[in-house]
Amino acid sequence: MTDGELRLMRVLWDKGQATVGEVVAALKTSPKPAYNTVLTLLRIMEKKGYVSHRKEGRAFTFLPEIDRADASRSALQTLVNRFFDGSPRLLMLNLLEEEQLEPEALKQLRERIEEAG
Repeated sequence: MTDGELRLMRVLWDKGQATVGEVVAALKTSPKPAYNTVLTLLRIMEKKGYVSHRKEGRAFTFLPEIDRADASRSALQTLVNRFFDGSPRLLMLNLLEEEQLEPEALKQLRERIEEAG
């Protein structure tokens, strides 16, 4: 999912459903994208299976077809595959090397690892 698609999905996840105009209004970017630009992107996302729409009068109302958790898992799997040779272990080692974690965060990680193991 691209950054632009993700921004639109966040609006739909937060609202549950939205017209193109409501999506444009909810975007926090400046300047706001054109209505037709957002509509085109939503239609592309519909072809990918991310959203669906229904027509209400002259307006199209778009609804998310994937939930936030599924999108997060998919993005994380793509990250692991692309940059860490498919190894969650390499991702975790990289995070631990690069980030200064608080002792409480390390404790939580240890607990989760023990639960999973």
